[in-house]
Amino acid sequence: MATKKPAAILFVAAFAAFLATFNETFLNVGFAPIMESLSVDVSTVQWLATAYMLGAAVMVPVSAFAYRSFSTRRLFCATAALLVIGSIIGGVATNFIVLLVGRIIQALGTGMLIPIGMNITLEIAPREKLGTYMGIMGAMTTLGPSSSVILAGAILAVADWHMLLWVFAGLSMLCLLAGAVILRDIAKLTHPRLDAVSVGLISIALIGILYGISTILSGSIVGALIALVVGVVALIVFVRRQNTLAEPLIDLRPLRIPVFAVGVTVNMLSLVTIFAMNIIVPTFMQSVLGTPPLVASLTLFPAILCSCIASPLAGRIYDRHGVALLLPVGFACIAIFSVLTAFFIATASPVLLAVIYIPVICGSALIIGPVQSFALSRLAPEMNPHGVTVMSTGFQIAGCFGSSVFTAVYAAVGASACAAGAPAAQAAASGMLWSGILVGVFGLIGFCLALWLGSVSKRTPIETGAVNANDATVGAESALKASGTLAQFMKTDVYTINEHATVLDALRLFSQKGISGVPVVDNATRVVGFISDGDIMRLLADQVPAFKTAWSMIVEQGNEDFDKTLRETMGTTVGEVATKKVVAVNISDDIGMIARVLVEHHLRKVPVLDQGCMVGIVNRSNITHYAIEQYSE
Repeated sequence: MATKKPAAILFVAAFAAFLATFNETFLNVGFAPIMESLSVDVSTVQWLATAYMLGAAVMVPVSAFAYRSFSTRRLFCATAALLVIGSIIGGVATNFIVLLVGRIIQALGTGMLIPIGMNITLEIAPREKLGTYMGIMGAMTTLGPSSSVILAGAILAVADWHMLLWVFAGLSMLCLLAGAVILRDIAKLTHPRLDAVSVGLISIALIGILYGISTILSGSIVGALIALVVGVVALIVFVRRQNTLAEPLIDLRPLRIPVFAVGVTVNMLSLVTIFAMNIIVPTFMQSVLGTPPLVASLTLFPAILCSCIASPLAGRIYDRHGVALLLPVGFACIAIFSVLTAFFIATASPVLLAVIYIPVICGSALIIGPVQSFALSRLAPEMNPHGVTVMSTGFQIAGCFGSSVFTAVYAAVGASACAAGAPAAQAAASGMLWSGILVGVFGLIGFCLALWLGSVSKRTPIETGAVNANDATVGAESALKASGTLAQFMKTDVYTINEHATVLDALRLFSQKGISGVPVVDNATRVVGFISDGDIMRLLADQVPAFKTAWSMIVEQGNEDFDKTLRETMGTTVGEVATKKVVAVNISDDIGMIARVLVEHHLRKVPVLDQGCMVGIVNRSNITHYAIEQYSE
């Protein structure tokens, strides 16, 4: 079988992310004709959105278990099949109950599709292009809910609401076929045990919290508060249970890392913007200004188009310069232009409104991919599925918050103004303005958090994810100060390899020196990664189908296809293969702290940096010998 390139696999993951976010709002545009066709009121039809949101949220935590339990291709195809089945059921529905069942089945697939796609991307992305790959995924996350409004409006202009389901069934079938043909089994299966109690607790927690959030301003306040309390209590019990299980459903350790926790928050704040503005802007234009649905939808199109360009560009900038500039600029655009959009929407032409709206969506595009890359790069590889689950759960909460709370604020302020005697149009404009201001406040909060993340990234010696000894928790053993001692006993005759060297160069170095891994440095001797023989063996096994072990080089000699592919892979630069998450210490760190780093990260040795440049290496035996000498004296 021909080797599949990462770009082809990325296409499948990105298509899946697009479909999952596209479906969040696709059917919502057809609520009015559904109400008329099936003879239901607005409170009933709203369950198509509420039940969908709850079903998707419940499946997100299960995705981490499923990703580590089932082969990647089969899991992806089964998930996409749920979208197809649910769409067909909805497409033939003649009453509301059947349509709701179909929508819930869709939700079960959607809830797993985004985290599966993100995990696939993390697995196949070259480390130096992680930002670019995640930027493409971010573009799809932005494009999905935005473009669905436009396409749904166009379909409803020529067909009834059933066609929405059939169109989505076709798109889902294309996704399923693409996964079946292109995907390979790339996940490392650990076959964890599924804790049914944990599944029940997190389901109750998410349903309670999300239902409470979505109804607190538009439904029964008492019922919403009860749901919130039940959800929060279940969440507390769930968290405590995860800390006691040998195989937790979701490993919550990533949230103990401040950079990751803040990154999740920043991602959610950005996503809230998309869901909030993409609903309240066309709603105001149609209900107040009398703008035709298709024209209102097309007003969003320039922003959507620009965001598709901005997201991959933001990924490339992140790969080179990090998040210090991207995130604050993105949130500044959101905070300023969301208020301007709300202020001018009642008087501006659709063309001017489309121009003002571009920075709002592009601001989110500058944030989503880079902050996901930055936050997830702070995790150990084995924590990635759990980090993705946390990030994806945040997506569902942000979607719920953005689509329900901001709509409720818009309606509540408008109703209050009407009750005070204001004309209907003026009252709606007040609701729109306050909703835009609230989005601006969220943008301002995100701006402050973005500045903190930027300062953290600048302080990190190895920008792509180093863990420095200064970040470790220091115990009593830190009382022993270095005072120049580290420079005296660390090894300075250490091996490194330049990031522009080839994989073949690295293998030759390992063989000649009898080592299994070396730090990767740039031309200024700054450490930019680490490469091991295991990294290279995984690369060869991934790119060269016939490669099983190093002995394959002998067995397959004379195999023209094998030799050609092997030569091409061996010519890959070390920088493309190296692991960027490098644990390092500074030459000024005290000995006790360095010992703690070695123990906590299960390392035998660690590079020593001086202003980001590698000057030596220290291992456990160095510290042991020094401690014995000091004790003897």
